[in-house]
Amino acid sequence: MQVEQIGPVVAMAKRVASAATAKFLAVHGDRDCCGFAWVTVYDVKLSTKVGKAFAAAGFSKAYGGGIQLWNPSGSNTQALTAKEKGAEAFVEVLRAEFPGIKAYAGSRMD
Repeated sequence: MQVEQIGPVVAMAKRVASAATAKFLAVHGDRDCCGFAWVTVYDVKLSTKVGKAFAAAGFSKAYGGGIQLWNPSGSNTQALTAKEKGAEAFVEVLRAEFPGIKAYAGSRMD
């Protein structure tokens, strides 16, 4: 993984996540339970060059280890499933662009 690629890939993943969330809302509406979704990347520390590049793209320290980006779609919806679709799409982009990355989508009801 090249440090220079992280910012552009994260920006692309945010666009893909936003589109996935919007597509889900267009089909199903904003009628789901309230909740949160995020992306966690493991084996990255914010003190490294890679970690600093992820931090510049919006990631922060995850209390369970690794780094996290909350609400990767940037959507204002409260619908949990819609936000999950965005987080899952974000992870797909990271895994496609950075093979071997330990990136996972997470969520919880509010």
